[in-house]
Amino acid sequence: MVSLANVALCSLSHAENWPQWRGSNRDGISNETGIATRFSNTENVLWRTPLPGPAGATPVIWEDQIFLTSVKDDELLLMSLSTDGDVLWSRDITSGNRDLRVDEGNFASPSPSTDGQHVWALFGNGVLVCHNVKGDEVWRVDLQQRYGKFNIQFGMASTPVLYQDRLYLQLIHTGGAHVIAINKQDGAEVWHQTRESDAHDECEHSYASPQLYHDDQHQLLLSHGADYIVAHRLNDGMEVWRCGGFHPDAGYDPTLRFVASPLATPGMIVVPSAKKGILVSLKPNGRGNITNNSAHYHWRFETTPDVPSPLKVGDYVYLCRENGNLICLEAETGKELYERRTHRQRHRASPIYADGKIYLTARDGHITVVKTGPEFQIVATNDMAEPISASPAVSGGRLYLRSFEALYAIDEQTEDR
Repeated sequence: MVSLANVALCSLSHAENWPQWRGSNRDGISNETGIATRFSNTENVLWRTPLPGPAGATPVIWEDQIFLTSVKDDELLLMSLSTDGDVLWSRDITSGNRDLRVDEGNFASPSPSTDGQHVWALFGNGVLVCHNVKGDEVWRVDLQQRYGKFNIQFGMASTPVLYQDRLYLQLIHTGGAHVIAINKQDGAEVWHQTRESDAHDECEHSYASPQLYHDDQHQLLLSHGADYIVAHRLNDGMEVWRCGGFHPDAGYDPTLRFVASPLATPGMIVVPSAKKGILVSLKPNGRGNITNNSAHYHWRFETTPDVPSPLKVGDYVYLCRENGNLICLEAETGKELYERRTHRQRHRASPIYADGKIYLTARDGHITVVKTGPEFQIVATNDMAEPISASPAVSGGRLYLRSFEALYAIDEQTEDR
């Protein structure tokens, strides 16, 4: 661990946990305040800990412990750090890493999840493990042995959803489309549903992650890929409804594979597609095939983010295009309020919200901070000078950034600690 500030660390006993990809509610929202807006690889850096290799998995945080996956040459690792930046343990989980699409990812792309007692991690070769927070292995499952070989062009990158006593997974690829619930305590299958689709070519592949929708009336698992979003019952995985129609009007695009994941907030499910497809806002109470059934749509929008997942803050939905353009829509109507350019570079990470601001992370390490609301305003533009594809995390008043080279803890109050 390389410390870049000679400071005394504050207590994190009241930190908001960030237990899985996109945070505690899986929506990219943090309720914490005082989060840094201006930083670099030297400015407002509480600490920087080098990592053994690159990956796109988001770090997850529970109180004073951080978990993340990484690679070291051919090995795939699960690691834990303290919130003062010290490596607590590192475990070689499996071998056979592959770099994918040149510099886009590898088999440590899915993000881990934790409940503060255990941590679960899935790797692109199908190995799913559970460790306790001390680093001891509790169980492991080879999903390719259990559900069949993966046939997906750029590797299995979907992150499981952790909810109550289960992990929910989607494995959507050529030759197999499975939605699965696994007991988090022992890795046993709770239920397994084969997911039907008429998709073909690359559209059979999905890099999106499943999502959970729940309100006072509905509890749904949302699987996303192979031309459809499908809502499943949580207790047994049976299909409740499905929605398609995401291809452009010009015709079927055989390369329209889903990467961005759906966003679920009470009363609304925001569903991206890919490339030149559409984005829709759906009601949760459908039955059967609701494709193009206006009674089940809030609205549709004629363009979509290709990789970053949507974000909803208050009355507004935000879409970050792969090129860095930020789109703001009225959540109620889908009316476009603006589309404005930020940093012109690939954006692979999903946007997050904290303390009145949205953080947009570009592949070259530039992070643009934008004020929320109906008018576009850049608050800060920051350069970490290291490649980043992982989404940021927030906990304990800090912004955690995982680059291809290191894990950073960013804290605007560093000089006062």
